[in-house]
Amino acid sequence: MEKSVLQVERAAYQPKLPKALQGDVTVKEGAPTQSVADREEIKKLFPNTYGMPLVEFVPGKETGASRKMNVGVILSGGQAPGGHNVICGIFDELKKLDPSNRLYGFLMGPGGLVDHKYIEITEDLLKDYRNTGGFDMIGSGRTKLEKVDQFEKGLQIIHKLDISAVVIIGGDDSNTNAAVLAEYYKAKGYGVQVIGCPKTIDGDLKNDQIETSFGFDTATKTYSEVIGNIERDCNSARKYWHFIKLMGRSASHIALECALQTQPNICLISEEIQKNDLTLNQIVENIAKVVAKRAEQGNNFGVVLIPEGLIEFIPAIGRLISELNDLLAAHGADYKDLDKKAQRDYVLAHLSKENAETFSTLPEGVARQLSLDRDPHGNVQVSLIETEKLLSEMVGDLLAKWKKEGKYNGKFAAQHHFFGYEGRCAAPSNFDADYCYSLGTSAAQLIANGKTGYMAIVKNLTAGPENWKAGGVPITMMMNMEKRNGEMKPVIRKALVDLNDKPFKTFAAHRDEWAKETAYVYPGPIQYWGPASVCDRTTKTLELEH
Repeated sequence: MEKSVLQVERAAYQPKLPKALQGDVTVKEGAPTQSVADREEIKKLFPNTYGMPLVEFVPGKETGASRKMNVGVILSGGQAPGGHNVICGIFDELKKLDPSNRLYGFLMGPGGLVDHKYIEITEDLLKDYRNTGGFDMIGSGRTKLEKVDQFEKGLQIIHKLDISAVVIIGGDDSNTNAAVLAEYYKAKGYGVQVIGCPKTIDGDLKNDQIETSFGFDTATKTYSEVIGNIERDCNSARKYWHFIKLMGRSASHIALECALQTQPNICLISEEIQKNDLTLNQIVENIAKVVAKRAEQGNNFGVVLIPEGLIEFIPAIGRLISELNDLLAAHGADYKDLDKKAQRDYVLAHLSKENAETFSTLPEGVARQLSLDRDPHGNVQVSLIETEKLLSEMVGDLLAKWKKEGKYNGKFAAQHHFFGYEGRCAAPSNFDADYCYSLGTSAAQLIANGKTGYMAIVKNLTAGPENWKAGGVPITMMMNMEKRNGEMKPVIRKALVDLNDKPFKTFAAHRDEWAKETAYVYPGPIQYWGPASVCDRTTKTLELEH
């Protein structure tokens, strides 16, 4: 593969490791753990991997842990910058422990384990992928590992390759699958360990033990650069309102971080809209008021940030989606072969009165998108809903009405953007390159120390890599029971934006000023060389949380 100049230079970058992972490692175990909720149910489902202690690595003499081991690695779910560095961290640590250790990559996600599709990862292969974005070294996929026949089929190739542990690099759903797989192999006494790694650019895999998921830092810096460019263009042409939808289906962490970095005129936070029980019309009216106020000052331009999952957080629509999920889980087969009109009539006939009313008032395109096929986890495919266009059209209609009534005298023209794939495979920032390498090294150490059902973690992330703390957390500690595809299932609890936490409060303290003034900040591209204050800075979210 031909390399860019940046890639050639980045290949030489040696990620920084915490002190505890630089030499020999000793394991320090904490107290037994419990799940965040539904403790009896989770304990019943995970009798062999529940209640294990937290683990921290400290410098020290070797513990005599097993050093001879082959490992399999899987990239699961959506791409996030730094995934290749997790694999590099695992590989380098395995070879350090014993040069005869081998690392195998299962191809195109968990399906590669089930279908026995793999490659051996060697230094020769790895050298092209150090410090690069993307998951293209082995590919990724969204196959859910949850059935016994999948576990047993996976075991065949695990035994054939003499693999003692599998590392699953993924988000909350993928790590939930890792916990289920770990429990199954432990219950059966198969001697196969399973370790998870926290990945998602959405930033919602976060809790007391996971300060941030990898990829969030790079993705938000990538989006913020482009938002800053749009703001500058907006402030130069002074004739458009830019409606920008950002990734983040279940939480608004990306939108909030990008707002803190770029200071747009409006940023919607789904969690706040849900808490305040706002309707779609109220949201539209709030945006229109800002547009009208800026028009009074002669500023017929602005920037609006919109989280991808907003539509699900509008309470009336959220209730509708919940009932639609159950309806499609139970009767999807009857429904899917009907034509468009018959599908609409079918949905209206089967919904409760309140939800049928909400459904019938939605623009037809949005109503249709809400009632289409779910993703593999049973969720509405919100990325297909053009919320940015829906909002700008409704704002335009309301402003036209106000104009007729003599309440508004400005001009309104909208441009639309959706930043999703643009940030998922960016070359990782120094932070993500270091963080991911440390996570991979921690995963290898968890395996060497006989752990299973753990997620690799690295904490104290605002202190600089030397002082980061590495270890592992039992995945069951992060779990609760939630409804998925019409059934109650154990899942890792998603972290939503906390309206009482400092990142949101800082944003809330400034947003009225940003709505009125043109207070844009242009962050520019990610910097890889130069002073640490520029190149190694964390996200504003992490900085404010600490």
